[in-house]
Amino acid sequence: MNLPNSLTIARLIFIPVFLLVASMNWYYADYIAAAIFIIAAITDGLDGYLARKKHQITLMGQFLDPVADKILVTAALILLVEIGRIPGWIAIVIVSREIAVTGLRAIAAAQGIIIAASFLGKIKTVTQIIAISALLLDNFPFSLINFPFDYVALTFAMVFTLLSGFNCFLAFRLAIKQDTNKKL
Repeated sequence: MNLPNSLTIARLIFIPVFLLVASMNWYYADYIAAAIFIIAAITDGLDGYLARKKHQITLMGQFLDPVADKILVTAALILLVEIGRIPGWIAIVIVSREIAVTGLRAIAAAQGIIIAASFLGKIKTVTQIIAISALLLDNFPFSLINFPFDYVALTFAMVFTLLSGFNCFLAFRLAIKQDTNKKL
């Protein structure tokens, strides 16, 4: 197994550890859980970078990487709902977008169409990671100056989640229109 795929597997292993630590009643559990989440999120960017740089892109990596990303974000969102830091509807919107885009990509692939990750999708991922990290840290250190960075970051994450999802559907529609033999 190559290094990029090992990093993806490590991200999957980090998820239950992250959830376990986050459920503990230790004084620093939130901070340790946030650190685990951030390390897992860093592996997301690192595995893709290494796979491209070292020409080690594999079918396993192409499948597992987005799955691991979605599981990590979904697990964190559900945890944040459970501990009362975000309302459930926000998690539902973000997770629904992820499921819808995954389904769309599967339909596109069956039609021989590849919908590559867009720049908006990359911004979406970064804003989600920043927002989730801030929420896990309970807005520390911004709470010291009474600035709601966590909710500002969450707002940006929601906006880019919706924009990138809409962009993905537009890309699919455009690809279908270019191939007149295919129908929506």
